[in-house]
Amino acid sequence: MGLLGEDLAFAHALTTQEAESVMALGFPKRYPADAHLVSEGDRSHHVMVVSEGWVTVSVATDRGATRLIVGLRGPGELLGEMSALDRHPRSATLRALGEVEAQVIDGDVFRRFLAVNPRVGGLVMRQLAVRLRSADRERSALASLTVLQRLAGRLAELSRPGEAGPYLPEGAATEGPGVVIHLAQDELAATVGATREAVAKALRLLREQGIVRTGNRVVEILDPRLLSLLAEGHSD
Repeated sequence: MGLLGEDLAFAHALTTQEAESVMALGFPKRYPADAHLVSEGDRSHHVMVVSEGWVTVSVATDRGATRLIVGLRGPGELLGEMSALDRHPRSATLRALGEVEAQVIDGDVFRRFLAVNPRVGGLVMRQLAVRLRSADRERSALASLTVLQRLAGRLAELSRPGEAGPYLPEGAATEGPGVVIHLAQDELAATVGATREAVAKALRLLREQGIVRTGNRVVEILDPRLLSLLAEGHSD
């Protein structure tokens, strides 16, 4: 399973000169918490490079208003590139988790830049390939893993430290003995393709085993080793 970028973020893979050239193509824009940067089905074609904050990527499901969160994108990530490249409607909704700042670049301008900068174009193609493989693994997990396994795997992924600290959205931080993830139960449910009730039951089991501690929009990881074992299917 993979909700976070599994490769070096687009902007972080650019040379200094490439990064300056890309950012000069657009303009900065700030989005308030919960704002939609784009909505699924939109016919806009601009791209965005996240400067600050985190963004959820979600798609509609066949369960009416239910949405499935298929990605969390943070600083340095390129967003909206598919519609810029193929001119088709947006395939997902991007929503700000907390305040977000991004550099907004017109799609036609971005395509012309890629045409004369093949190395940058290669980075965009690599990003698309990585995300496609991640989406395939997500579909496989939905079909083969229990809600408890999917939730354990997701929490383990979100609490994994990176080069600049935990890759966590909305001001996640280390508080007390464990890593704290700031996501509500319905948001966690949307990241694993389950109902809020099923996720609440799984969290109760994790609490009873002393693996996590929960609060309002907070999950604190107390035993990451056991969490990873559960994600791998070790129910004992």
